Amino acid sequence: MQKTILAAQHITKIFPGMKALDDVDFDLREGEVHILVGENGAGKSTLAKIILGAYEADEGTLTFAGEEVKFGGTKDALQKGIAAVYQEFTLIPHISVAQNIFLNREYRTKLDLIDHRRMEAESRELMKSLNCEYIDVKSHVKKLSVAQQQMVEIAKALSFKPRIIVFDEPTATLSEREVESLFVQIHKLKAEGIGIIYVSHRMQEFPLIGDRITVLRDGIKIKTVGIDECDNEELVNMMVGRDVSQVYVRTKNQHEEIALHTEKLCDQKGKVKGINITVRQGEIVGIAGLVGAGRTETAELLYGIRAVGSGKIFVKGEEITPRSPIQATRLGIGLVSENRKQQGLALDESVAMNTIAVSLKKIFPKVFISKKKIKEIALAYKKQLRIATTSVNKACKYLSGGNQQKVVLAKWLSFDPDILIFDEPTRGIDVAAKMEIYGLMDKLAAGGKAIIMISSELPEVIGMSDRIYIMHEGGIVGEVKRGTAEFNSEKIGTRMMLGTGGGVDAER
Repeated sequence: MQKTILAAQHITKIFPGMKALDDVDFDLREGEVHILVGENGAGKSTLAKIILGAYEADEGTLTFAGEEVKFGGTKDALQKGIAAVYQEFTLIPHISVAQNIFLNREYRTKLDLIDHRRMEAESRELMKSLNCEYIDVKSHVKKLSVAQQQMVEIAKALSFKPRIIVFDEPTATLSEREVESLFVQIHKLKAEGIGIIYVSHRMQEFPLIGDRITVLRDGIKIKTVGIDECDNEELVNMMVGRDVSQVYVRTKNQHEEIALHTEKLCDQKGKVKGINITVRQGEIVGIAGLVGAGRTETAELLYGIRAVGSGKIFVKGEEITPRSPIQATRLGIGLVSENRKQQGLALDESVAMNTIAVSLKKIFPKVFISKKKIKEIALAYKKQLRIATTSVNKACKYLSGGNQQKVVLAKWLSFDPDILIFDEPTRGIDVAAKMEIYGLMDKLAAGGKAIIMISSELPEVIGMSDRIYIMHEGGIVGEVKRGTAEFNSEKIGTRMMLGTGGGVDAER
């Protein structure tokens, strides 16, 4: 039996207007991965922040290595040996890897100068322990890929010689190959006796690294189970509190009038190579491909973020050239970006202001703006999309990831575009919020909207799409339709990885 290194008992945390945690118990053993799951707002992040010293519990006790502890902040927890690797990196892009790893605790020479040589030497050893010798510790972080930055975050955590590491959605921005590499490192950490708390929504990952799973719902602990003691359906039922018979629900629609199509579309930087796609009203068209295949770049071309190099874009038969997002929006195109924090929301603004951000001139064509009407609109979408917030006047930065995504959707619903591009619409959100977004997409398509869906999760693309274009190295290498023999994850995945030479024109 592995030794218990951490025990949180009867933890309660109350914020104004809500009880985030209610009498929760949680424990972690040496050399295990204990997965923490639940819907957005279930209390996972709150519990993790209490363990990391960012929050103090209102009730309950925290025991670390057999000793009851009270952390005055994250530095106290780090000194005890509890580190974190966050979904959103804490690295500074314009300084080196070594400087990031030892930020605010730099080694000094006898002359009280920063000892770069020692920091670089220790950083190399850390990267070597992660099988990442190829990462130059003298290089600025901004020059590294997302996966490499993830490894630097892990190296930074390891530099504290922790006994516990909390991973918060670590695979949200990684490709499948990068995820595999990360899991190899997690198994090494387990073998060294480090206890790992793993916060994630990706159930397909759980059996690959997990030992136990604890489910939270509405701030209450539902159950802790061994990794082999329940299947995905049982997990989902525990998380959402109801039976989930079918995750993906599609309404059969007639797809006749073409809403958008492209002819040999290319960007100026060679990321998108001569693609032909067609999307009809009432249709959900998926774009599948590995990270770097050109999926997001295609969305950016259609939305005016990226400049067109050659080729044509047609909306309802009329040729267009969107040169900016404002122009694309006026043409009836909306983009639900994969990066909701930087491109989807004004985080410091309220839910209400974000909701009407795009449609402000449409709602108020004259100079006069009614705050009362803005609030009414925001409250209507709050109810329709079940946005969990105590007030529509609350800043979006205080909302969970899933609820932030719902505000992005509310923004576009209030504008009512004819064509909607969803780029990784469910990244980093829980299964219940995913199901709500799937239902909304289906409802939009049934109402005649043309939808393009980009996702790294093949089951999601297959579950929601009427047709799928497969991208490889910037070109479309195939088109598959629902109901055909080619419409399955194995065949689509093979073409995603191997392609067929790239640049193949799909039929309209």
